[in-house]
Amino acid sequence: MNLLRQKYQEQIVPKLQEELGLKHAMAVPKLVKITINTSSRDFHHDKELLDNSKEWLAAITGQAPKVTVAKKAIAGFNLREGDLVGLSVTLRGDRMYDFYQKLVDVVLPQTKDFQGVKRTSFDGQGSYTLGLNEQIIFPEVEYDKIKRIQGLEISISTSARDPKGAALLLTHLGMPFAKEE
Repeated sequence: MNLLRQKYQEQIVPKLQEELGLKHAMAVPKLVKITINTSSRDFHHDKELLDNSKEWLAAITGQAPKVTVAKKAIAGFNLREGDLVGLSVTLRGDRMYDFYQKLVDVVLPQTKDFQGVKRTSFDGQGSYTLGLNEQIIFPEVEYDKIKRIQGLEISISTSARDPKGAALLLTHLGMPFAKEE
């Protein structure tokens, strides 16, 4: 079992249960899934870029990415229905906890001028979304092997029903939130 998952079950669940005033341990918010997305308008033209992006995304997550296609044609973006637009990976279970621990302990502290992540990126259902400008801050990505620098979006879905519960959960799991002014 992952160390973070074990810490969650043994230490964080009782703390959150007390802080949120919940009667049952099963009502305590938990991580459900982490989704990592990247996209480029050049994926449908440049197959080498697509293959390269698949490689580094698989190296980061430990799971093969799924190719996403456009559902609708949008003339303003020169996009046709069925064009390749992105790559997506959904992590659950131990891989999710491994990725979260790597994100919090290794990747985020390496970002340039890191002051913490925003507290305002929660949606109304208790999910948190974080955008990164470069994939090269992950230790698995070799700078010489990538074709170009790309950004990615990380969505952390929790079972919390409100942003307050999700923020408490992520704080206890070690998310380095920026200090409030």
